[in-house]
Amino acid sequence: MELIKVGAKTYYLKNATNIGIYLVDDKNIYLIDSGNDKDAGKKVLKIVAEQGWQVKGIINTHAHADHIGGNQIIQERTGCAIYGNGVEACFTEQPILEPTMLYGGCPFADLRNKFLLAKASRATMVPSDLPDGLSLMPLAGHSLAMVGVRTSDNVVFLGDALLSQETIDKYHLFYLYDVKAFLATLDTLSELVATLFIPSHCAAVADIKSLIKLNRDQVNKICAFLEQCCALPLTFETILKAVFDNFHLTMNANQYVLVGSTVRSYLSYLCDIGKIKYEFCDNQMLWSRL
Repeated sequence: MELIKVGAKTYYLKNATNIGIYLVDDKNIYLIDSGNDKDAGKKVLKIVAEQGWQVKGIINTHAHADHIGGNQIIQERTGCAIYGNGVEACFTEQPILEPTMLYGGCPFADLRNKFLLAKASRATMVPSDLPDGLSLMPLAGHSLAMVGVRTSDNVVFLGDALLSQETIDKYHLFYLYDVKAFLATLDTLSELVATLFIPSHCAAVADIKSLIKLNRDQVNKICAFLEQCCALPLTFETILKAVFDNFHLTMNANQYVLVGSTVRSYLSYLCDIGKIKYEFCDNQMLWSRL
């Protein structure tokens, strides 16, 4: 975990999940996300202490476990406030909601792991009176109510609004809750001006145009593949197997729910825009191309 200064008041910790730091004053800081687990939280606290800072609050871009995993230990040791946007605050306080939503029912034991189920922390809705120099922007799509955070140094922390070439090459179907909202977010980002952009899982960049195109092209690629799959009426499970086979993915409990939930979101999107339809036949739900 490396501390990098990117503005007069703005730093970030380069990590598997990048963590933002904003200096409210010479002593107090706000974190933007907290890392993926307790160990990440401990590392954050160690670096913060070395700088002589104190954690005043944490703004979570969204409530996925790799972004809120350090919340609990940081809050326990500092008493800091934790903020989430809308329903994201609820997921932060009740993290069992994440694997429950992904699975669509009570998650079995193998889904109650640190990659899908963070430790609970006390969270509240983002207040209207954030510290001077911080502002939020809606970036829905990857999750229900994800936000980006802009600092007074004109640095924007993007959460998971953009994924890197390496991530796309590895996973192909990066998790999406709402495909339509994600595409709208890409449109918003294409008009956004900043000195530096810091996605959670990418290198910091001054220009995000190529990343926007990369992410949009991948969404279009997945849409085209799913339309092709639906040339004949198929069940969801058959479509999911085709996705795993085509993109050379290996199914396990985590991938089943993450990729499965994402495929369902794509099917919903394609159905809503009139590309595919569903029907019930012999007590099976079948998806087919219009």
